[in-house]
Amino acid sequence: MEPHKLFLPSARATNVLMIIGFSALGYALYVRYMGIEQSGVGLACNAGLDTWMCTQRRVFAALFDRSLIGATAVVLAAIHLLRPTLIIFALALATALMGVVLYNVMLSALAIGLLVLSFARRVPEPD
Repeated sequence: MEPHKLFLPSARATNVLMIIGFSALGYALYVRYMGIEQSGVGLACNAGLDTWMCTQRRVFAALFDRSLIGATAVVLAAIHLLRPTLIIFALALATALMGVVLYNVMLSALAIGLLVLSFARRVPEPD
């Protein structure tokens, strides 16, 4: 009997995951440091400026005030832990990295822990 394989992305999949992770991290850093923490942008948006940056600022402020970024990351990581797939892993990774940068650190760190734990999970047998 052949032992079960553990969830381990291939080299090509790892490269794609790195691109997704760095892109999510870069976008979150851009939104945080160019939109959310800039006092001039905040004053302009509060004064009624209607630009793409102001829209992003409002959306992400609403998401991190309610911890929805971190909660989404935890839910996706838990789904991935139960049934490992590369697409769910990529979504959970991107959401968790964005949550770490955008003020949802505790839940996003939990999601990253679940993602690391999922590497010890066996790949489910095909139906």
